[in-house]
Amino acid sequence: MKVFKFGGASVKDAAAVRNVTSIVSQYSNPLVIVVSAMGKTTNALEEIFNLRYAGQPYETALQTCQDYHLGIIKDLFPDVRSEVYTAVNEQFSFLRAYLEKLLPGNYDEHYDQVVSVGELVSSIIVQHYLAAQQFKTTWLDCRPLICTDDSWREAKVDWPNTERNIREKVQPLLTTQLVITQGFLGGTTQNRTTTLGREGSDFTGAIFAYCLRAESLTIWKDVAGFLNADPKYFENTTKYPQISYHDTVEMAYYGATVIHPKTIKPLANRHIPLLVKSFLDPAAAGTLINDNQNEKLIPAFIRKDQQCLISFGVRDYTFISEKNLSVIFHALADLRFKINLMQNSAISFSVCTNYHAERLQLLREQLQEQFIIHYNTGLLLFTIKNYDEESIRFLTQAREILLEQRTRTTYQFVCRDNEKPKQSI
Repeated sequence: MKVFKFGGASVKDAAAVRNVTSIVSQYSNPLVIVVSAMGKTTNALEEIFNLRYAGQPYETALQTCQDYHLGIIKDLFPDVRSEVYTAVNEQFSFLRAYLEKLLPGNYDEHYDQVVSVGELVSSIIVQHYLAAQQFKTTWLDCRPLICTDDSWREAKVDWPNTERNIREKVQPLLTTQLVITQGFLGGTTQNRTTTLGREGSDFTGAIFAYCLRAESLTIWKDVAGFLNADPKYFENTTKYPQISYHDTVEMAYYGATVIHPKTIKPLANRHIPLLVKSFLDPAAAGTLINDNQNEKLIPAFIRKDQQCLISFGVRDYTFISEKNLSVIFHALADLRFKINLMQNSAISFSVCTNYHAERLQLLREQLQEQFIIHYNTGLLLFTIKNYDEESIRFLTQAREILLEQRTRTTYQFVCRDNEKPKQSI
C-alpha cells in the first residue's frame, strides 16, 4: 500500500482538486491520502486567531475564509450537494463559537484548536469530490488516531498507541477503499486538538506510512522534486534524482522547505522510500529518497528568514563556562527556541533562532540579571551544504555578515535581510 500527501498548493482551488483526482485515478487501492489546508488557509486562520486574541474585529476575515471554501465547493459541485455544504459549514460554526468564547490564556493551545479547522475542511471537500467521481472512500479524523502529548503547536507523538490505533482502524478499510485524512493534526487523551509543527503534513504522511508499513510515501509538490535551492529565491536550480535519508534530514534540519524535518526518521527506521513528485507533471520521475548513499552532491543553498541573533555576555568578565551554558540552554529549551546556529567566545555566547517576539521577551526577563543580552531581528540565515569556495563567494558577496561558521561539509552565515533579486546558481 502507498501513502500520498497533497500540500496546500495541490488543493488550492477546484481545478487543483480535480487534478488530485486525476493523479489518484492512476493508482489502485490500497491508498491513504493525507491532505493539507487549501492554499493559504493556515495563514488566514492564523490572522483570524491573532485578531481575536488581540481583541480586534475578525468576522470579515473569517467570512472571507469561509466564502473561499464555499466557492471551491460550488465549482466542484454545480448541483447543490447538501452534505458537503453542511459538513463544511459545521466546521465554521464550531470555529465561530470557539472564537466567541475564547478567553485569554494559553495562546498555543487556542492556536491549535483554531488553525486545525483548515485541514478538516480541506479533507472533507476532497473526500466528497472523490466519492462523487465514483471512488470508494472513507473520511477519517486523524486526531483520535495520532496520539500526542500537549506540547501545543509542536506535539510529540505517542508512537505505540498511534501505531495500534492506525493499524486497527485504517488497515481493515484499505482492502476496499481509499482513506482520506488530515495532515498536521493530532490529539491528546483529553480529546484536545494538537498540531505537529508548521508544515507538519509531511510528518503525518510518514506516521501513516510507518504504522501501516507502506511500500512508499509520495509527497506531491509544485516543484519537480528535491531541488538544490528554493526556486523562489534562486534561478537555475538543479533537481537531485536521488538522495539519501542522511543528506535529506540534514538539509531539512537546516531549513530546506521541501521536506518537514521530522519526516525522515520514521521512514528510515522501516526503510520506506520517500518520493517527491510534481503534481504539475505527475508522470515525471521526481526525486527518490532512500537508504542509498550518494556520491558527493552539488552544493545546496538553504535560506531561512525571520531569524534572530541573540548574544549573551557575562557581567563580571569571567569566562562563558559550562555552568553558564547550562543556564542558557535550559532557558532556551523551556521557551521552545530552536537553535539554528550557535557560537561562543571567551565572554559571550551567540545563538541564531527563529524569531518569536513573546518568547524573546520572556527570555530576556528570565536571564537579564545574569547576562548582558543583545539581539538583532529581521535577519537571514544561509546554509550551504556540500560547499566549495566558489559557492561561498557567490552567496556572501555584497552581504553584511554578522556571524559565520563552517564545518567539513557545511557553511553557514547570518546576515541582514537586505533583499536581493533572484540569484542565478
